[in-house]
Amino acid sequence: HVQLVESGGGSVQAGGSLTLNCTASSKSTYSTMCMGWVRQAPGKEREGVAAISPGTGRRWYGDSVKGRFTISRDDNQRTIYLQMNSLEPEDTAIYYCAAGLRWCRSGYFDPHVRVGHWGQGTQVTVS
Repeated sequence: HVQLVESGGGSVQAGGSLTLNCTASSKSTYSTMCMGWVRQAPGKEREGVAAISPGTGRRWYGDSVKGRFTISRDDNQRTIYLQMNSLEPEDTAIYYCAAGLRWCRSGYFDPHVRVGHWGQGTQVTVS
């Protein structure tokens, strides 16, 4: 059973910063799967925030967060991070860590495509 354990959500004022962490319980999951962050705001469709590929570490970002958010990884810790700067009220959502995204192969996030594994979600509120 693969676990993705998230931390780092919270409340912040507009213009502020937060960092989200996600640690994978399985080394094989972490080292072989495209991992990233997906968010969902109330009444809205899932939105791909960022993804990072295994091995090369190539990164992808949703249009609404480009230039503000940065995804990174620490292979020793089996952890990915999402550094969120210049936060806006529109960034308010539940942020889910995900593994097994197709984003790294297709080059875009499709909210209708099944994702392999999900974290429990962490709330980010920007006021």
